[in-house]
Amino acid sequence: MTSRVLCRAESLLADAEGSSAIIGLDTGIPIASLAVIKDGKIAAEIARSTASHGAALPDAVNELLRAAGITIREVGAIAVGIGPGSFTGLRIGLSYAKGIALASGSALIGVPSLDSIALGALEAAPARIGAIICPILDARKGEVYTALYRIVPDGLEKLTRDLVMPLARLTSNFQGEAILAGDARANDAAALLASRDIGVTVLASRILASRATYIAVLGASRVARGESDPIATLEPLYVRPPEADAALTAASPATTEGDVWSAERKNSFGNI
Repeated sequence: MTSRVLCRAESLLADAEGSSAIIGLDTGIPIASLAVIKDGKIAAEIARSTASHGAALPDAVNELLRAAGITIREVGAIAVGIGPGSFTGLRIGLSYAKGIALASGSALIGVPSLDSIALGALEAAPARIGAIICPILDARKGEVYTALYRIVPDGLEKLTRDLVMPLARLTSNFQGEAILAGDARANDAAALLASRDIGVTVLASRILASRATYIAVLGASRVARGESDPIATLEPLYVRPPEADAALTAASPATTEGDVWSAERKNSFGNI
């Protein structure tokens, strides 16, 4: 059973007061998202669509630093969204973050991208304790990346691991109201749920544009606890194996995502 509490952003920002600047970035979807937290406050944010993260990222980081009024030498940590998301985009973002960490001597923090979307949704949509937040991203092949989070007094409790599954299978597990956040697939999920007379709130796509802010916020919390990730071994969180590995795993007797979902649902959120 997965269970992990993500504190509210206000509390996490308070942990970062007096600390060095922290960059947050995520390139797992076509919208690149970047942010800087300095002394417990959001100093700058940038979000833009791009056809090539590799080509656009250096200029975007320089623009971000200028907007925040800092240099790369003042950066104490870089928090990067590790996925799930576009395999190519994740590799580019993580490689660039590792380069900054090596060049500046800053700490490297990997943050699950769905956590940042869920935390952004919590801050954007007032909701009752016990309500469910569900980030949804297009995984292609008729599937979505997703996870479930329950609102608790201190923030969010993560109820499932990050998963990939058909949208219809995801929506079939809902029995009560939920907050959906993500790309266009969140709207598709809402339509399926509406056909079953299940009420949902769908947040605007601006949540995706601000995900680097919450990546930086979550990274700041880890920095405050003295944590970081090893530069040499931090890897993207693909959830679905890359194409090159798919043939090797297809014949494996390992537990399927359907089995995982059923187990998580039974153990953690049978009342959804």
